[in-house]
Amino acid sequence: MGTTVLINGTIVTGSAKLQNCGLFIDSEGNIGDIFNMKRFQQKRFPPGTETIDVKGAFIAPGFIDTHIHGIGGFGTEDAKTESILGMSERLADFGVTGFLPTIYTDTTERMLASIEATVAAIGEETGATILGINVEGPFISSARLGAQNADGVKPVDLALFDKIIEAGKGHIVCMTVAPELKGMRELALTAIKRGIVLLAGHTNATYENILEGMQVGILHSTHFFNAMSRLHQRNPGTVGAILIEQDMQCEVIADGVHVHPELVKLLLKDKQVRNVVLVTDSLKPTMQQGGELLSNKEIAILSEDGAFHRADDPDVMLGSSLTMLQGVKNLVDWEVPIESAIQMATANPARIYDMSLMGRLTPGYLANIVVFDEDFIVKGLFICGTMIRDNFS
Repeated sequence: MGTTVLINGTIVTGSAKLQNCGLFIDSEGNIGDIFNMKRFQQKRFPPGTETIDVKGAFIAPGFIDTHIHGIGGFGTEDAKTESILGMSERLADFGVTGFLPTIYTDTTERMLASIEATVAAIGEETGATILGINVEGPFISSARLGAQNADGVKPVDLALFDKIIEAGKGHIVCMTVAPELKGMRELALTAIKRGIVLLAGHTNATYENILEGMQVGILHSTHFFNAMSRLHQRNPGTVGAILIEQDMQCEVIADGVHVHPELVKLLLKDKQVRNVVLVTDSLKPTMQQGGELLSNKEIAILSEDGAFHRADDPDVMLGSSLTMLQGVKNLVDWEVPIESAIQMATANPARIYDMSLMGRLTPGYLANIVVFDEDFIVKGLFICGTMIRDNFS
C-alpha cells in the first residue's frame, strides 16, 4: 500500500474542528499525522506519496451506521449474502465506512437466515465494512411494534437468545429489547457475559422499568421517541427516562420526520452530545433506482415527508429513507455544530460498541475517512487507507 497526504482541508476529528489542515495516511492504512498547513512545507513524506488537494473540503472520520435494514434495493430481510454485500457497496456512496446490518424481529427461522447470510458476507465487502450485526428483537413489546413482525415477538427465552447469538458466530454486537419483560434481568446479565450491548426499544416500559434495566447494563436505546412509551407527567416513561438519566444513551433518526428538528435540538441541550448516536434506520428501498418498493416484504410508498409508508395504509410509517450523509447535513442545517454532528455519526457509535481504533481522526487510528464539500457531496472515501471512492477531479 502506498502513502497519501490530504491537504488544504477542514479536519473534523470526531470531536473538534481544525481549519486549514492536512492529514497523512501511512503505508499501513493508518492515520500517520495531522498538521496545520503552515507546517506543510517543512513536512517530509515517503517517496511516492500521493498528494491530494481537497480545496477546503471537510475531512472527517468515515460514518458508522449502527442501525440500518437496507439501501439501494438490498435488505437484510432478503436473507441473501449478495444483498448484504449490495448494502456495503451502496453505503460507500454516502460516506459510510462501516455498518451494522440490522435484523428485523421476524419468525425465528427468518431471523436466523438473515443472520447467517450476514455472517457469510463478512470479509467479502467491496464497500463499507460490516462491523458486526444488530438484532432488533425478538424480545420486544407487542404494544410498540412499529414495523416489526408481530409473529416474531417472543417472551424472554435464554435458550433462544443463545441460539441467536451462536448463529452470529461472534459477530452480533447488540440487540434491542423491552426492559419491562419478565426475565429481562437474567437475559441482561447473560448479555454482559457474552459482550452484547442491549438497547431499550420497541418498549412500553415505565420510568421505573428503565431504571431497573440500567442497573443491569441496559444503557443504550433504539430510535429515540419512536416505538417507546411516551413522556407523561405522572410517569416519564421511556422517553422521559432517556431525557432525565444522563447515563442513558440513545439513537436518533435525524430525518426531520421520525423526530421533529426542534426536539432533536432539545435532546442535544439536555444530554451530552457523546451520548447521542446518529442512525438512519433506513429501509431496503432507500435510494433504490426503479422497481417495486418493498420493505420487509411489504409494499412501501415514499411520501412527501421523505419517509416510507405502508402502501395500503399510508397513515402507517414503515421507516426512513435517510442516509448518514443527509443526516449529518440535516443536523448542521438545524444549527448543530458540524463537529457535534460528525461525533454523533462516528466517535460515539465507535465508543459505545467498542470499535477499536475507529470513529476518530487521530494518529494511529485506522484511516477510515470521508471527504465532502460544503454542499455535502462526497469527494473521496478511504477505508483502511485505500481510496474506494474518488470524485476529486
